[in-house]
Amino acid sequence: MIEVVKIPSHHGEIHVLQGGMGPDLLYLHPAAGVKADDPLLVRLAKSFRVHAPLLPGFGDTEESTSIRDMLDVTLHTLDVMDTLGLNKPIVVGHSLGGMIAAEMAAVSPKEVDKLCLIAAAGLWIEDYPSPDIFSLLPKEVPAIMFHDAAAGEKMITADVNIHDPDFLIPFLVNNSRTMGMAGKFLFPIPERGLKDRIHRIRARTVLVWGDSDKVFAAPYAHAFKEAIPGSELVIVAEAGHMVTWEQPDAVVAAIARLS
Repeated sequence: MIEVVKIPSHHGEIHVLQGGMGPDLLYLHPAAGVKADDPLLVRLAKSFRVHAPLLPGFGDTEESTSIRDMLDVTLHTLDVMDTLGLNKPIVVGHSLGGMIAAEMAAVSPKEVDKLCLIAAAGLWIEDYPSPDIFSLLPKEVPAIMFHDAAAGEKMITADVNIHDPDFLIPFLVNNSRTMGMAGKFLFPIPERGLKDRIHRIRARTVLVWGDSDKVFAAPYAHAFKEAIPGSELVIVAEAGHMVTWEQPDAVVAAIARLS
């Protein structure tokens, strides 16, 4: 079972989803956040001791105006890792979380020696611009985020009607709140200088990408592979940007190569 643990930090109280047994694994979530029933976390908890901290402003946590740039969020996450008492855990990051994980490995290469980047943000290729995820309405999300839009809509809405104002209004309010934090790093483009630091990464690295990712297309996967010496790229079939939901078992198998 995955439970919420609350810990202090320089940026206020942090909520961490924790569960499972095995080697420590630090999971950094995408801009959509993460919940205890996340398909990937549930599966990871069968083989790892999972620690998934929420960024300030996500879930029930308070926003933090003191996290202003990439260095702030990188050092914040390293501090959270230290507060949790984690010594060189496997660091896994998805999308925005992948961007933060890559920065951690570049800034503190001796503290991160096993790294998994899943459809990571952080680089920018002019010929393959990513869509503006901040302008998406709920009905537009499945086609952009999933390989199978119809199946993706069922995953993110369950029994909710995404056209119902009772769902749409709270969604937009919460989306504005969480995207306020994510936007500091992803808007208008997710380029905050990682390309100038990525050569410092020394961690054994596995890259995981859905074969039909429409947010960060295949050239981004290959750009990361070229930039990180010795990294291994795993392309997952029938998966989009939300490869962690569409093909969680394949993602777990890729991560397991690091353990």
